Amino acid sequence: MKARIPKNFGGMPNNMQSMIQQAQKMQEDITKKQAEIDEMEFTASVGGGAVEVVMSGKKELKAITIKPEVVDPEDVEMLQDLVISAVNEALRNVEAKTAEEMDKVTGGLNIPGLV
Repeated sequence: MKARIPKNFGGMPNNMQSMIQQAQKMQEDITKKQAEIDEMEFTASVGGGAVEVVMSGKKELKAITIKPEVVDPEDVEMLQDLVISAVNEALRNVEAKTAEEMDKVTGGLNIPGLV
């Protein structure tokens, strides 16, 4: 009696190879999209335009603009709060755009550590 050896014995099934190729393509797309996001600039303004910050997609602060009329030596805490709010808003904008773009690449697949 002859023993029957399954197709692709000792190798990967075709569907596994296809999955690996898809994962590699997705990784390339993710890397490309992240590079695009890194080059973008995100602007956030708070206090009716009193404080504006510009942040890169790499989450690096590029610029802060403060209107002179909000600089009150008697109320430094308010200015500090406005700067913090603007920076946090810019960070949220970067995170939201990154999540949106990665969602397009991954098709909504939640990949831990991606964002």
